[in-house]
Amino acid sequence: MNQPGLTIATDSAEATQALGRKLGGVLEPGSCVALVGPLGAGKTQFVKGVAAGAGVPESVTVNSPTFVLVNEYVGRLHLYHLDAYRFGCAAELEALGFSEMVGDGGAVIVEWADRVAAILPDDHLAVSLEHVSETERCLTAVAHGERSRRLLSAL
Repeated sequence: MNQPGLTIATDSAEATQALGRKLGGVLEPGSCVALVGPLGAGKTQFVKGVAAGAGVPESVTVNSPTFVLVNEYVGRLHLYHLDAYRFGCAAELEALGFSEMVGDGGAVIVEWADRVAAILPDDHLAVSLEHVSETERCLTAVAHGERSRRLLSAL
């Protein structure tokens, strides 16, 4: 069965953040967003927008958790921002308590999600980001599950 999907082009970091803001505004408890893309593709810019849309205060710095592995932000819901770049396998993510994060009523965003695909919940929104030019990005979002279809419709 084909999963519903959407492809959107952005022409700046601000436009990528604005798209993330739309998604953040409709995140539901238990939402999982799986981000994939090369270094510099805009994954963290997208997450900055998601955090803003989810009500995380502007005074909170949103950055990539590459070395700390997980950043937590509190807005209208608890937002877990994970970076799987340094993981060798999905079991390492589970050891951090991934299942608890997904199930605690917050939302989870995973950068480099392709490295831990085996542990992602069946219902997740997969977002791939690609370079088009120095400022342009192409985002492709595919919904896997009912909750993720609702999220996708907001984009």
